[in-house]
Amino acid sequence: MSATETLVATGNQAHSHGPGSPVPLQARSERTTSYDVAAFPVPNGREEEWRFTPVKALKALFADEAGTETPKIDAHGPEAVVVESLAVDAVKALVPQDRIAAVAWNQAAEALAVRIPVEAELTEPVHVNVASLGGRGHGHLVIEAGRHSRATVIIDHTGSGEYAANVEIVVGDGAELRVVSIQQGDHESIHVGQHDAVIGRDAKLNHVTVTLGGKIVRLSTNVRYAGPGGDANLLGVLFAESGQHHENRLFVDHEATNCKSNVLYKGALAGDNARSVWIGDVLIRAAAEGTSTFELNRNLVLTDGARADSVPNLEIETGEIEGAGHASATGRFDDEQLFYLQTRGIPEDEARRLVVSGFFNDIIGRIGVPEVTEHLHDVIEQKLARTAELSAAAAKA
Repeated sequence: MSATETLVATGNQAHSHGPGSPVPLQARSERTTSYDVAAFPVPNGREEEWRFTPVKALKALFADEAGTETPKIDAHGPEAVVVESLAVDAVKALVPQDRIAAVAWNQAAEALAVRIPVEAELTEPVHVNVASLGGRGHGHLVIEAGRHSRATVIIDHTGSGEYAANVEIVVGDGAELRVVSIQQGDHESIHVGQHDAVIGRDAKLNHVTVTLGGKIVRLSTNVRYAGPGGDANLLGVLFAESGQHHENRLFVDHEATNCKSNVLYKGALAGDNARSVWIGDVLIRAAAEGTSTFELNRNLVLTDGARADSVPNLEIETGEIEGAGHASATGRFDDEQLFYLQTRGIPEDEARRLVVSGFFNDIIGRIGVPEVTEHLHDVIEQKLARTAELSAAAAKA
């Protein structure tokens, strides 16, 4: 029985997103993946995978043509790390899942590869800096952690252009890799990316996305397991301000035995038309006995006019698992927390700042690189200060 047949057999039916627009139920694993751009029609926004996204603003990235610029990408780290250029199709741990990813695959001139040697234990992180210069560009990054290695790779995205990119992550058997992807482009920048990770036997991946800038940021993170005993921790933080759209889409494909996945994403939103979207898909295949998985999304709406959409999905094809679950919650400040802090003499604005900082701390604290953590806290503080100004202006109006 296919995944779709399994879902329908349990009572799920086709559904509609509006009059005249029936959308048939489709399992996440059955959606099209291809290196061929022609396999993906230009979306109109009614498709399941695009219905939350402002597709009109992405028109240039849907075009199957060369970019107008070559983004500046450089990497540096400890001496043991190998940084080199590769053909885009040298690894193929990633298969594009939408039109923009397929265009990026075909239009990227080459891939930048960061390779951690077998059994290397890096005490300092590898830094990959990606700067969009104002035009439209494509990129491709490969990160490979050799067998039994330990490393952290930080990808820092800045700039003002439109950037489409693919990231391939391969975690060798017994390796432990942390990848931190930071999006902090300017207020008019657009970034659409697909990250695909393959986790080896008894290997561990910590994948962290931090989105603090950009007019539109849409990141798709996909994980699959190459052997038993794999462990994936997928963490995310975002802070969307007025007019920003920050979207995260995840797919964890459990097909090996005794693997784990834990997903935790948190978002804060402030300002008119601030928007966040989180889609969490987990598939436990029939052969994936012993799986343990949980996904959680929480959103904090700080002002009127902001909106968060959260859609967790879980497909289970075997009952022989350790556990599986999902949850999501979206709300405003906890009045009890604010009251508690204010009764101790803390002004309301400061109390709100403390609540939001605490909301994010359990994720940012796991990055493990002090200078990065401090910088992110500073950026969040600046955003909270702007939010306080917005709230004060609204109160006077």
